[in-house]
Amino acid sequence: MDSIIFDVDGTIWDSTESVAKSWNKAIQENTDLDLILDPVSLSSHFGKTMTEIADAIFPMLPEDDRMRLLDLCFETENAYLEDHPGALYEGVADTIKELSLRYPLYIVSNCQCGYIEIMLKTTGLAPYIKDHLCYGETRLCKGDTIRMLMEKNRLSSPVYVGDTQGDADSCKRADIPFIFAEYGFGSVPDASVRIQNFSELIKIL
Repeated sequence: MDSIIFDVDGTIWDSTESVAKSWNKAIQENTDLDLILDPVSLSSHFGKTMTEIADAIFPMLPEDDRMRLLDLCFETENAYLEDHPGALYEGVADTIKELSLRYPLYIVSNCQCGYIEIMLKTTGLAPYIKDHLCYGETRLCKGDTIRMLMEKNRLSSPVYVGDTQGDADSCKRADIPFIFAEYGFGSVPDASVRIQNFSELIKIL
């Protein structure tokens, strides 16, 4: 193993409350939709690509309109998170610092551009993360984005830490090991390596 790649939502932090509030603000200010998103239902879509999220949440709109509204939601979200950031899961800050002394650390997420940067800035984790890539930059599935990050940073044997079946499937596509964060948003019944707390990574790795 030469590195660790992390997911963000459901793995490093929980931003569901802030994301739901910001999206509802964007919907109310830019549409006539009678739609209020709650944090729990919204979190079920975390980890999906932007197109999948738009299709799931705004199926009543034509494709161009739903993607336009999604862009407005992301724009409002990024601005809102600057002052209302998500909450790191227990043990994340100290564990990231310790792991960074032993391995280069990276992030790959299906989020929009700017989201990872805001998370790193507001949590103080920026000094410990070597590089990151997201769907907003690559427009590729997460497995291919992982491979792109690996090629860019010349990684040969990373492990990926995530919390959804989509993360597990992406690791299969990228041909790297997967560690399931059970405390997150998803379920991965067949995960062979799993953690109930982020700090367990110190023992596992």
